[in-house]
Amino acid sequence: MQTAEPGTFTRSAVQGFNTMKAEGGSAVFYKGLTPLWCRQVPYTVVKFVAFEKIVSMFYSKVFTKPKDQYTKMQQLMVTFMSGYIAGVFCAIVSHPADTMVSIINKRASDAPAGQQVREIYGEIGFSGLWKGLGTRIFMIGTLTCLQWVIYDSFKVYCGLATTGGK
Repeated sequence: MQTAEPGTFTRSAVQGFNTMKAEGGSAVFYKGLTPLWCRQVPYTVVKFVAFEKIVSMFYSKVFTKPKDQYTKMQQLMVTFMSGYIAGVFCAIVSHPADTMVSIINKRASDAPAGQQVREIYGEIGFSGLWKGLGTRIFMIGTLTCLQWVIYDSFKVYCGLATTGGK
């Protein structure tokens, strides 16, 4: 519905669901699931681990006073910086799989995901997996940063401590 010319595919989500199922069976709804997991699982792990490690490094290497000697705004700045840096790592780790998922979902192929990945890699090569990384870093860095800032801001609002530190 998003990419087709208006009125050429379907007029409603229910009609689109039924059309897709009729044309591709139930498997059409799981197309690209394995590459999606290959993107999402490392992305999520890096999001949490990198953020926690980076916050710890800021409080041990840059802001060396006890955490409670910094204002909540300064602590939220640490969250902001740590979140953005963690987002950069998330983008780098997940970008090749995201590229694959995007290409797989654009194609009309009934081939297994593994075969499609091999075909796509044969066409775009290693360097093709990394096209658009700068834009993705900006997008994911910003989104990840905002998620952590919202999280820690809510904690502050509730009277809780921000993430990390002593």
